[in-house]
Amino acid sequence: MKKSAVKVVLLCGGKGTRLREETAFKPKCLVEIGGKPILWHIMKIYSHFGFNNFVICLGYKGDMIRDYFQNYCLYNNDTTIEVAKKEIYFENRTSEDWNVTLAETGEETNTGGRIKKIEKYIDTAFFLATYGDGVADINISNLIKYHLENHKIATLTGLHPTSKYGILQIDNEGTVTYFKEKPTLKEWVSGGFFVFNKRIFNYLTESCILEREPFEHLVKDKELNVYKHEGFWGSMDTYKDLEYLNDVWQTQKKWKMW
Repeated sequence: MKKSAVKVVLLCGGKGTRLREETAFKPKCLVEIGGKPILWHIMKIYSHFGFNNFVICLGYKGDMIRDYFQNYCLYNNDTTIEVAKKEIYFENRTSEDWNVTLAETGEETNTGGRIKKIEKYIDTAFFLATYGDGVADINISNLIKYHLENHKIATLTGLHPTSKYGILQIDNEGTVTYFKEKPTLKEWVSGGFFVFNKRIFNYLTESCILEREPFEHLVKDKELNVYKHEGFWGSMDTYKDLEYLNDVWQTQKKWKMW
């Protein structure tokens, strides 16, 4: 697929406190699904559609993300090392055609502030962005087409969430008349996978939370659209989510489009 100059901004600076079993030792985006960091899976989704230019917003344990990309070939290839010559040979040369800008955005910075801090790296009329902990079988080309056709500043991807609880219906005597374990809900939620016109930076400050004031102002100005995604989506917030995504990858690979 033809490469695009459009940048993909990945929010990878948060502490992931609800996944402390893993994030005590590494940033959440490096927690592995099927032996690869979830960050790798997200980048593979975008690169499948020709988007290979990434800006990664660093924060918590950002040096580990720097190390991952600096040694990407070492981590992803069989390697022969001639110690005396101090030379390294990669036997199978597995690599990705990615351009990666690692941008320090601060350990305590909120989501909107992280995007504001990388404004200098955006040199196209629009750019893409998403969280560093969610995957989906989303058609990025269709998402962008929808965004451009509607001429809004921002488009977010709307999803039907799965309830974390079993749903009950109860009659007046307290008898259960209906039960379904963890159904898909009718409500829509934001699942990331954003498209932003550069005018989004007018709504951002370096201390803002993207999902609060900026989105509230965009709604008021009627500049926020929703692209409805009916397919698979999964977010890695807790250890249980991690186990679920690993199971999905091992059995179905629902978001593997490459």
